[in-house]
Amino acid sequence: MNKGLTHVYCGDGKGKTTAAAGLSIRAAGSGMKVVFLQFLKATESGEIEILRSLDNITVIRNEKNYGFFNRMTEEDKLAITKLHNDNLKSAWELVEREHYDMLVLDEVCAAYNYNLIDRQLVEKLIKEKRDNLELVLTGRDPAPVFLEYADYVSEIKKIKHPYDRKIIARKGIEY
Repeated sequence: MNKGLTHVYCGDGKGKTTAAAGLSIRAAGSGMKVVFLQFLKATESGEIEILRSLDNITVIRNEKNYGFFNRMTEEDKLAITKLHNDNLKSAWELVEREHYDMLVLDEVCAAYNYNLIDRQLVEKLIKEKRDNLELVLTGRDPAPVFLEYADYVSEIKKIKHPYDRKIIARKGIEY
């Protein structure tokens, strides 16, 4: 790939991770190597299973579920921040060492906004990425620096959602 661009999938609607997963599958199907790094999410989901099954995609994510931010203890916040920083450093080293073509930072907006990641490290990665690296950032409320460096910004807006009617998430559809 000659020129790598930066994508932001944001908004309050369903489908940000799904869009990033779909782009990852498309890239892998075209022979590109992808690192898919997931923040905050630890429960298994359909897209992670399929991504793991593809040779050109490396998935890095939390194995322990810390739950929702507003229910985390201070100890949990410190632990998940360390894990996120370690995972981000590992992913970045892998991307650089093995010349991966795409890096997905799924839910990086939430990790950044909740101070559950080294913000300076994230900003450095965005600002100093290789010219031929495709970078994908997802989550609600992207930081201004994410938008400033983005080439694509797609806002996924919730107009209507089954959760509003107390319909719980369904395996294979919402996760």
